[in-house]
Amino acid sequence: MFPVNCYVLWDETNEAVVIDPGCFYEEEKQALKNFIHTNQLKLKHLLNTHLHLDHIFGNPFILKEFGLSAEANKADEYWIENAPKQSRMFGFQLQEEPVPLGKYLHDGDIISFGNTELEAIHVPGHSPGSLVYYCQKENCIFSGDVLFQGSIGRADLAGGNFDELIEHICSRLFTLPNSTVVYPGHGAPTTIGMEKAENPFFR
Repeated sequence: MFPVNCYVLWDETNEAVVIDPGCFYEEEKQALKNFIHTNQLKLKHLLNTHLHLDHIFGNPFILKEFGLSAEANKADEYWIENAPKQSRMFGFQLQEEPVPLGKYLHDGDIISFGNTELEAIHVPGHSPGSLVYYCQKENCIFSGDVLFQGSIGRADLAGGNFDELIEHICSRLFTLPNSTVVYPGHGAPTTIGMEKAENPFFR
Protein backbone atom coordinates (compact mmCIF):
# COMPACT_ATOMS: atom_id res chain seq x y z
CA MET A 1 0.00 0.00 0.00
CA PHE A 2 2.66 2.50 1.16
CA PRO A 3 6.29 1.35 0.95
CA VAL A 4 7.62 1.28 4.51
CA ASN A 5 10.86 -0.13 5.86
CA CYS A 6 10.03 -2.77 8.47
CA TYR A 7 13.01 -3.84 10.57
CA VAL A 8 13.57 -7.10 12.46
CA LEU A 9 16.47 -6.91 14.91
CA TRP A 10 17.97 -9.83 16.80
CA ASP A 11 21.23 -10.97 18.35
CA GLU A 12 22.98 -14.22 19.23
CA THR A 13 20.25 -15.09 21.75
CA ASN A 14 17.64 -15.09 18.96
CA GLU A 15 15.53 -12.67 20.97
CA ALA A 16 14.14 -10.07 18.57
CA VAL A 17 12.12 -6.90 18.06
CA VAL A 18 10.08 -5.69 15.11
CA ILE A 19 10.06 -1.98 14.26
CA ASP A 20 7.20 -0.50 12.19
CA PRO A 21 5.45 -3.50 10.58
CA GLY A 22 3.92 -1.73 7.59
CA CYS A 23 2.33 -4.97 6.39
CA PHE A 24 -0.91 -4.23 4.57
CA TYR A 25 -1.28 -7.16 2.17
CA GLU A 26 -1.59 -10.76 3.33
CA GLU A 27 1.58 -11.82 1.50
CA GLU A 28 3.53 -9.13 3.39
CA LYS A 29 2.21 -10.37 6.71
CA GLN A 30 3.06 -13.97 5.88
CA ALA A 31 6.55 -12.99 4.68
CA LEU A 32 7.25 -11.33 8.03
CA LYS A 33 5.82 -14.28 9.96
CA ASN A 34 7.83 -16.79 7.91
CA PHE A 35 11.03 -14.79 8.38
CA ILE A 36 10.58 -14.82 12.15
CA HIS A 37 9.82 -18.54 12.24
CA THR A 38 12.50 -19.56 9.73
CA ASN A 39 15.17 -17.80 11.79
CA GLN A 40 13.72 -19.23 15.04
CA LEU A 41 13.39 -15.78 16.54
CA LYS A 42 11.73 -15.11 19.87
CA LEU A 43 9.86 -11.86 19.43
CA LYS A 44 10.02 -9.70 22.57
CA HIS A 45 8.88 -6.24 21.48
CA LEU A 46 6.83 -4.56 18.78
CA LEU A 47 8.04 -0.97 18.43
CA ASN A 48 6.54 1.89 16.46
CA THR A 49 8.63 4.95 15.67
CA HIS A 50 5.35 6.84 15.36
CA LEU A 51 1.73 6.01 14.71
CA HIS A 52 1.00 7.30 11.23
CA LEU A 53 -1.18 4.91 9.29
CA ASP A 54 1.47 3.32 7.10
CA HIS A 55 3.66 2.33 10.06
CA ILE A 56 0.96 0.50 12.02
CA PHE A 57 -0.77 -1.61 9.36
CA GLY A 58 0.79 -4.79 10.76
CA ASN A 59 0.20 -4.12 14.46
CA PRO A 60 -3.04 -6.18 14.65
CA PHE A 61 -1.32 -9.07 12.86
CA ILE A 62 1.64 -9.09 15.26
CA LEU A 63 -0.78 -9.04 18.20
CA LYS A 64 -2.75 -11.95 16.77
CA GLU A 65 0.24 -14.07 15.76
CA PHE A 66 2.72 -13.33 18.55
CA GLY A 67 0.65 -11.84 21.36
CA LEU A 68 2.58 -8.55 21.36
CA SER A 69 0.98 -5.12 21.57
CA ALA A 70 2.83 -2.16 20.14
CA GLU A 71 4.99 0.18 22.20
CA ALA A 72 5.15 3.85 21.23
CA ASN A 73 4.89 7.38 22.58
CA LYS A 74 1.54 8.42 24.06
CA ALA A 75 1.58 11.75 22.21
CA ASP A 76 0.85 9.91 18.95
CA GLU A 77 -1.97 7.77 20.31
CA TYR A 78 -4.71 9.84 18.66
CA TRP A 79 -3.48 8.62 15.27
CA ILE A 80 -4.73 5.12 16.13
CA GLU A 81 -8.27 6.40 16.61
CA ASN A 82 -8.05 8.40 13.39
CA ALA A 83 -6.64 5.55 11.29
CA PRO A 84 -9.96 4.42 9.73
CA LYS A 85 -10.82 8.02 8.78
CA GLN A 86 -7.32 8.58 7.43
CA SER A 87 -7.50 5.42 5.32
CA ARG A 88 -10.77 6.56 3.74
CA MET A 89 -9.09 9.85 2.81
CA PHE A 90 -6.58 7.78 0.81
CA GLY A 91 -9.40 5.83 -0.82
CA PHE A 92 -9.23 2.44 0.89
CA GLN A 93 -10.57 0.58 3.91
CA LEU A 94 -8.46 -0.94 6.66
CA GLN A 95 -8.54 -4.73 6.59
CA GLU A 96 -8.26 -4.90 10.38
CA GLU A 97 -9.28 -2.42 13.05
CA PRO A 98 -6.34 -0.67 14.74
CA VAL A 99 -5.42 -2.04 18.16
CA PRO A 100 -4.48 -0.07 21.29
CA LEU A 101 -0.93 0.39 22.43
CA GLY A 102 0.33 -2.03 25.02
CA LYS A 103 2.94 0.26 26.56
CA TYR A 104 3.95 3.90 26.42
CA LEU A 105 7.58 4.73 25.70
CA HIS A 106 9.28 7.94 26.80
CA ASP A 107 12.48 9.76 25.97
CA GLY A 108 15.42 7.86 27.45
CA ASP A 109 13.61 4.56 27.92
CA ILE A 110 15.70 1.45 27.31
CA ILE A 111 14.21 -1.46 25.37
CA SER A 112 16.07 -4.71 26.02
CA PHE A 113 16.11 -7.97 24.10
CA GLY A 114 18.74 -10.64 24.47
CA ASN A 115 22.07 -8.88 25.01
CA THR A 116 20.98 -5.79 23.09
CA GLU A 117 19.59 -2.43 24.20
CA LEU A 118 17.81 0.28 22.25
CA GLU A 119 17.40 3.78 23.64
CA ALA A 120 14.24 5.70 22.77
CA ILE A 121 15.04 9.28 21.69
CA HIS A 122 12.09 11.67 21.40
CA VAL A 123 12.36 13.72 18.19
CA PRO A 124 9.02 15.50 17.66
CA GLY A 125 8.15 17.56 14.61
CA HIS A 126 7.05 14.97 12.07
CA SER A 127 4.54 13.84 14.66
CA PRO A 128 4.29 14.85 18.33
CA GLY A 129 5.41 11.45 19.59
CA SER A 130 8.06 10.45 17.05
CA LEU A 131 10.74 8.23 18.58
CA VAL A 132 14.12 7.27 17.18
CA TYR A 133 15.63 4.01 18.44
CA TYR A 134 19.38 4.14 19.06
CA CYS A 135 21.58 1.06 19.38
CA GLN A 136 24.90 2.33 20.68
CA LYS A 137 26.52 -1.11 20.53
CA GLU A 138 25.82 -1.43 16.80
CA ASN A 139 26.30 2.29 16.10
CA CYS A 140 22.95 2.80 14.37
CA ILE A 141 19.56 4.45 14.73
CA PHE A 142 16.12 3.62 13.38
CA SER A 143 14.78 7.05 12.56
CA GLY A 144 11.24 6.42 11.37
CA ASP A 145 10.10 9.44 9.35
CA VAL A 146 12.26 11.97 11.19
CA LEU A 147 15.42 11.83 9.08
CA PHE A 148 15.97 10.44 5.58
CA GLN A 149 18.83 10.28 3.13
CA GLY A 150 18.99 13.87 1.89
CA SER A 151 15.69 14.88 3.46
CA ILE A 152 13.56 15.08 6.59
CA GLY A 153 10.03 14.06 7.47
CA ARG A 154 7.11 16.18 6.40
CA ALA A 155 5.77 18.52 9.05
CA ASP A 156 2.43 19.51 7.51
CA LEU A 157 0.30 16.73 9.02
CA ALA A 158 -1.68 17.18 12.24
CA GLY A 159 0.71 17.73 15.13
CA GLY A 160 3.67 18.41 12.87
CA ASN A 161 6.03 21.33 13.42
CA PHE A 162 8.87 22.11 11.02
CA ASP A 163 10.94 24.26 13.39
CA GLU A 164 10.60 21.70 16.15
CA LEU A 165 11.71 18.92 13.81
CA ILE A 166 14.81 20.80 12.67
CA GLU A 167 15.70 21.77 16.23
CA HIS A 168 15.43 18.24 17.59
CA ILE A 169 17.31 16.61 14.73
CA CYS A 170 20.18 19.00 15.42
CA SER A 171 20.12 18.67 19.21
CA ARG A 172 19.26 14.97 19.57
CA LEU A 173 20.57 13.20 16.44
CA PHE A 174 23.39 15.32 15.04
CA THR A 175 25.16 15.00 18.40
CA LEU A 176 25.62 11.27 17.75
CA PRO A 177 28.88 10.05 16.16
CA ASN A 178 29.20 10.88 12.46
CA SER A 179 29.62 7.17 11.70
CA THR A 180 26.19 6.33 13.13
CA VAL A 181 24.17 4.51 10.47
CA VAL A 182 20.64 5.84 9.95
CA TYR A 183 17.97 3.31 8.99
CA PRO A 184 14.92 5.39 7.99
CA GLY A 185 11.25 4.50 7.70
CA HIS A 186 11.39 4.94 3.93
CA GLY A 187 14.25 4.78 1.46
CA ALA A 188 17.92 3.89 1.74
CA PRO A 189 20.21 4.03 4.79
CA THR A 190 22.58 6.92 5.36
CA THR A 191 24.85 8.18 8.15
CA ILE A 192 24.69 11.04 10.60
CA GLY A 193 27.89 12.50 9.14
CA MET A 194 26.52 12.38 5.61
CA GLU A 195 23.32 14.17 6.59
CA LYS A 196 25.16 16.84 8.57
CA ALA A 197 27.36 17.52 5.54
CA GLU A 198 24.96 17.15 2.63
CA ASN A 199 21.32 17.28 3.72
CA PRO A 200 19.94 20.49 2.11
CA PHE A 201 17.75 21.21 5.14
CA PHE A 202 20.86 21.84 7.25
CA ARG A 203 23.12 23.76 4.86
